[in-house]
Amino acid sequence: MKIQEILEQLKMLSNEKMIAHNKKFGAGDNQFGVKMGDIRALAKKIKTNHELALELWDTENVDARFLATLLIDPKKIAKEEINRLVKSEKFAHVADWLYTNVIKPYPDNEALRVEWMQTKDIMQARAGWSLTSGAVVRNPDVLDLPALLDRIESEMPKAAPEVQWTMNNTLANIGINHPQYRERALSIGEKLGIYKDYPVSKGCTSPFAPIWINEMVSRQK
Repeated sequence: MKIQEILEQLKMLSNEKMIAHNKKFGAGDNQFGVKMGDIRALAKKIKTNHELALELWDTENVDARFLATLLIDPKKIAKEEINRLVKSEKFAHVADWLYTNVIKPYPDNEALRVEWMQTKDIMQARAGWSLTSGAVVRNPDVLDLPALLDRIESEMPKAAPEVQWTMNNTLANIGINHPQYRERALSIGEKLGIYKDYPVSKGCTSPFAPIWINEMVSRQK
């Protein structure tokens, strides 16, 4: 499929409610508002196509970028290319798809994590903390957990909202998965109070770290 043909298909799948939803969470006007299921169905039809994915990304269209994250081959993409993609996307929902589908399965994502934990770029920092949050659960031996808690306590209050979210995930995962640091994680969460008043739908767990930690720990018993 050619890029123009794909853009036409995305346009035909346009949904006004999805446009409004995306805008509510920070997307711009360059979008069709395609439902996530429709994007996944189109990706399944096209299959992995690395070069086409990068062309779609460069349109800067929200839906094309969602689709691109599903078509990229994480084993083929260069580190410099990942850096470019991460820095070029400010809409958190697309950034999260990029993380899940490209960054997380990237073979050398630990090198990216180390680099991004020292960056001043907001979206790279967001991705760096996402990788760190994952490492807390899956590979804690590469981390200094007390030092991470120090950073979160000192940096999170002034961090950009995009970064606060993934820093908070890291804080919660430390408290949930490492009992020896649970009290400190709970204390930091209470002290900072970030997301304490975050609106939560019925049946969902609050992102406020103390509530989140205690809820997840209770499920382990």
